[in-house]
Amino acid sequence: MKAGFALRFAAREYRSSRRRLGLYMSSIAIGVGALVAINSFSADVTHSVRSQSRSLLGADLEISSNHPFNDSIQGLLDSLRATGHRISREVSFGSMGLIVRNGATRLMSVRAVTGEYPYYGAITTAPENIWYSFRKTRSAIVDPAVLIQLDAVPGDTIAIGEERFEIAGTVTNVPGDISLRAALGPRVFIPGEYLPATGLLRFGSRARYKVYLDFRGDGDLKNFIDHYWDYLKRQGTSYATVRDRERNLTDALTNFTRFLGLIGLAALLLGGIGVASAVSVFVKEKVPVVAVLRCLGATQPTVFLAFVIQAVAMGFLGSLAGVLLGLLVQSQLPHVLGALLPGDVTTRLHPIPILAGLGMGVWVSSIFALMPLLSIRDVTPLSALRRDYENGVKRRTIFRDLRRVLAYLALALSVLWLSGWQAPTREIGLAFAAAIGFTTLMLWLTAWLLTRSTRRFFPSNARYVMRQGIANLFRPHNQTTAVVLALGFGAFLIATIYIVQRNLLDRFSLDGGESRPNLVMFDIQQDQRTDVLEQIDRLDMPVLSVAPIITSTIRAINGNTPEDLLADSAGAGPPRWALRRQYRNTYRERMTRSETLIEGEWWGAADDASGGNRLPRVSIERDLADELHVGLGDTITWNVQGVALDTRIASIRKVDWARFDTNFFFVFEPGVLEDAPQQFVIFTRSTDPYKRAILQRNVVRAHPNIAAVDLAIVQDALDSIISKVTAAIRFMAFFSLSGGLFVLLGAIGTSRFQRTRECVLLKTMGARSRQIRQILLTEYFALGALAGLTGVALSTAAGWMLVRFLFETEFSLPFPALALLWSGVVVLTVTTGLAHSRPVIRKKPLAVIRELAE
Repeated sequence: MKAGFALRFAAREYRSSRRRLGLYMSSIAIGVGALVAINSFSADVTHSVRSQSRSLLGADLEISSNHPFNDSIQGLLDSLRATGHRISREVSFGSMGLIVRNGATRLMSVRAVTGEYPYYGAITTAPENIWYSFRKTRSAIVDPAVLIQLDAVPGDTIAIGEERFEIAGTVTNVPGDISLRAALGPRVFIPGEYLPATGLLRFGSRARYKVYLDFRGDGDLKNFIDHYWDYLKRQGTSYATVRDRERNLTDALTNFTRFLGLIGLAALLLGGIGVASAVSVFVKEKVPVVAVLRCLGATQPTVFLAFVIQAVAMGFLGSLAGVLLGLLVQSQLPHVLGALLPGDVTTRLHPIPILAGLGMGVWVSSIFALMPLLSIRDVTPLSALRRDYENGVKRRTIFRDLRRVLAYLALALSVLWLSGWQAPTREIGLAFAAAIGFTTLMLWLTAWLLTRSTRRFFPSNARYVMRQGIANLFRPHNQTTAVVLALGFGAFLIATIYIVQRNLLDRFSLDGGESRPNLVMFDIQQDQRTDVLEQIDRLDMPVLSVAPIITSTIRAINGNTPEDLLADSAGAGPPRWALRRQYRNTYRERMTRSETLIEGEWWGAADDASGGNRLPRVSIERDLADELHVGLGDTITWNVQGVALDTRIASIRKVDWARFDTNFFFVFEPGVLEDAPQQFVIFTRSTDPYKRAILQRNVVRAHPNIAAVDLAIVQDALDSIISKVTAAIRFMAFFSLSGGLFVLLGAIGTSRFQRTRECVLLKTMGARSRQIRQILLTEYFALGALAGLTGVALSTAAGWMLVRFLFETEFSLPFPALALLWSGVVVLTVTTGLAHSRPVIRKKPLAVIRELAE
């Protein structure tokens, strides 16, 4: 083997063929660019989270609870303060805010703060530096959204419960607070000393209590956690350290970016398909050259090495271009994904993602080029003399078959390894590789059936331009398989993402249907219920549902206390959260539309819970029954605000939690809890947003503790959240579609010589440029239509499986949007194909004949 000759020959061949194969290298560049961009961005996020970890938490330790801290925890905090540790507090809950000047109302996330928090980082406000000064007066600072949505300005008075605060300014950044959290309820910060004056934390009110602590060093913090770990858990509290917050944020964002990276990997593999197609056509055209070289004494390994060097070199150049593209995209990703990030992300160069992307690009292009290059080893010297009579390739032998089997095996293992490396988990990587293989197989099978069926079944009496255009699908050097694979795969990704997004948005549709509520009021006390119902009636709005809520805790299950169940080391018992949590239960006669009875019997309207000696009956939600290890006939003893109540499980329900309805884990039969202290939730509906605003204003003025949620606003927030996530996924999916377009352009460019000869022959026989254009139009329309239709059909199946089995919800097909996507693929294919074929159409026959003669 003469390596020097192989290298020189590869360089000469590259110079003569780089234009023809350059577009295929562009498809490799697209895939490498996607991988480098997303993996570099992931490294940016990880670095930013680590560098800002203290600022994201704002303290060394956060202790939180759903209940006010008991005396034991309070004593621990007092001892820490006595030893010099700084302590800050925050109580957060949902409540209505009312602008006194104009009567505008909105559900808000109220944060009552005390102390010097944050200890690390800074809270950004406008005007600057009012974070500490506003707490010295009866003032509040709010999210900018409050000013926009309620038509307010700094200086206005905002009513929070029974207290009034002057808006001192706005807050734009709080450590660790992702902006999406404020979508459902914009934040309003008030001084903690005025919280009791609001009168909002009454019986049954839900709030989150947090304490932020400053430790002098990591050693002190570690000693504290080691000593008080079990104690904090026993007291029903949770805690987070700087390292916990850093790990949680990093894991969540890394998994998300790895999912996006899988789409980039799909784009890279798509580019590999383009490389294989280009090299296949290129090798067929180079058979005479290879045969002549064999006659001149070049050995089989030398010629094969020359073409391998060329393929690797082109893969390297394409990957290098992809790295540059990826760095450009990386700089834009903080803007695309900014709403999903916990802090500022600084873009920087990361050698590992760059080198990994470069290596993956070279490897993928080389492994995909290997299969068609194997045929070079079978070109005989005799082919130089008999090229007009045989194809220049020896008959297949078992050795050639073995090499091809090994090449396919290497390709499959490469896809499997790359998927596992890029995916968040090994299982997801395996599933992704299987999905890639199945989709590719189905697209290839579609292309194969297209070429066979059109050759055999296309009507011979069709118009000439149609017959000729369809014949191009199976003519020599056709690129039908490559184009269908490329465009079909891009359409498959985008359509699948859209189908899942549309079904998720429909699943979380809160304001749909004439009988569905679009305004809900909660935290209604017993003495306020009648007045609220009268205010609804005065506005001619219907009362769709009134649900009582009784807070309770579990005292025993089948006679065993939570302490006994948690202390039992034999077997897996119920989790701590299910035994220790405070349940918000209700009672009613009938099930709602979001509930399905799966075991047991529901009570009738005439049943009397107090009749006989039987225990009162309850219905439990299916998943919670599994968590608590209970079933029909089991008993649960409740602590209903200090009163013990024994009940028996009479039924098990399946609850669709995605439907906004009066959904509860436990439902009691009527006649059991009516005398217990309770509050109410009332659902109503009006298509007039002005009526809904008036009702909220009137109720909040009369009863400041009541909170009201306009579901139209919540729906907009949910749409915004899901749309931002799917926008990031679509952003990466367009890399695949772009790669498909480059494969299409490469297919046209690679076969341009063949097409030019065909056009010359047609023009010599009297065909006009218009007819040739119609022939090409027919071909590209057929390619685009079939590729788009196959991609959409596969996406329908994939979307159905994801929606039904992963998200476990009902599936609906967004047919108009998919039809529009299919039309877009067709138009894109036809437009790109005709635009890139213009030089072929414009060639004069005589000029082409002279070129062929030369």
